[in-house]
Amino acid sequence: MSETAFPAAFVERTRSLLGASETEELLDALGGESPVSIRFNPYKVAEKPEGEQVPWCRYGYYLDRRPSFTLDPAFHAGAYYVQEAGSMFLETIFRQTFPEGEPLRVLDLCAAPGGKTTLLSTLAGAESLVVANEPIRNRASVLAENARKWGIGNIAVTCDDPSRLGTFEHCFDLVVVDAPCSGEGMFRKDPAARNEWSERNTSLCAARQRRILSDIWPALRPGGVLVYSTCTFNTDENEGNVRWLAEQYDCERCGIKTDPSWGIVRGEEAGIETFRFYPHRTRAEGFFAAAVRKGDGRRKTKVPKPKKTILTELSRKDAAAVSAWTAQPEYMRFAAVNDTIYGYYDRAFDAVRQLAGSLTVIGSGVRMGQLFGGKLKPDHALAMFHDLVRDRTPRVDLDLSAALDYLRKKDIDATPFDEGINLVCHEGLPLGWIKRIGRRTNNLYPKESRILQL
Repeated sequence: MSETAFPAAFVERTRSLLGASETEELLDALGGESPVSIRFNPYKVAEKPEGEQVPWCRYGYYLDRRPSFTLDPAFHAGAYYVQEAGSMFLETIFRQTFPEGEPLRVLDLCAAPGGKTTLLSTLAGAESLVVANEPIRNRASVLAENARKWGIGNIAVTCDDPSRLGTFEHCFDLVVVDAPCSGEGMFRKDPAARNEWSERNTSLCAARQRRILSDIWPALRPGGVLVYSTCTFNTDENEGNVRWLAEQYDCERCGIKTDPSWGIVRGEEAGIETFRFYPHRTRAEGFFAAAVRKGDGRRKTKVPKPKKTILTELSRKDAAAVSAWTAQPEYMRFAAVNDTIYGYYDRAFDAVRQLAGSLTVIGSGVRMGQLFGGKLKPDHALAMFHDLVRDRTPRVDLDLSAALDYLRKKDIDATPFDEGINLVCHEGLPLGWIKRIGRRTNNLYPKESRILQL
């Protein structure tokens, strides 16, 4: 591909990094087609997708072509997430740094739209807590919707500056900082990003990334792991910030192993391992990652004193009425925020209550619904919950055409449904609720989530 398709300063900086010959290979790759990859949700589907597995992620698969995900009910059911393959490398780091089965507290600091959050939700397990933060409110809303759709029930979405999260000292076992960056690695996927690139912006990004790292470092427990990643190539935002981190704090290498056949370029900066994904070497977009373990030190956890009480735990009677909708109620606790009921795994409940007292929590656990006369009016999030008792209400499996009409929030023929609340499914996957009232139905699919295209 012609160099003129890219900013001249970017080309020159890349030549300094890779040399003339390999820079040409990279530019050619950036002018080609992006691979399509998805990551399935093992909490909802048992069968693996067709296609080649992403080698560094057991749940990731490449697709031969890009289908219309919008017109696939399984996508709306949270059966899979469309995610760039390089970002899935987080699984390799996670599995080599944390033993299976150990409940964790995880922070995904710059989380929207939710790719790494949903992956962490899967890897950490249902009884762990994944705090997904996004400081921009409209992006945080998208993040909350994707967390709801994923349906494991172990995510709390916050909308705060990283410095606020940093006041929860030594609270998290894993902190992921997928930092806002200059986006050079997305030049193939998003050609418009080439026009927005500048050397000044890379410098501004690098400085902002260091501020974010310094703000959040106190929140990582001693012995915990911080993963720093970007989707850019330049050393200022990548190795430069890893070196800065190692100079500022007590950092140890994690000893992450990779297979040479994956095509990942391994490096080392200040004793810390680095991992680079180049589109001409790996089947992925541009991506950079490094993982550090926090050295030993003061281990006492310190959290801000709650400024408010948000969650009110339910009475035994009300909890019994709500718990009947979940397959493993013995592992859960239920609380109310005003008149809305939420469900939490027991091991995460106290931590969520702490967060809610000091941070802007816009979604957490499983939004169960509202109680009226001891009966639950179920929320859409409960339909998405992997541990829903599906025969709690009548269940109707719609064909593709009817399922898409439901997802468009159209009127649905009442004939297949029983009077009252019904669970709507497609090929066994829950999509949401519908209420039959006599000869008509009330489509309860969330208006903000509906398919807009015809």
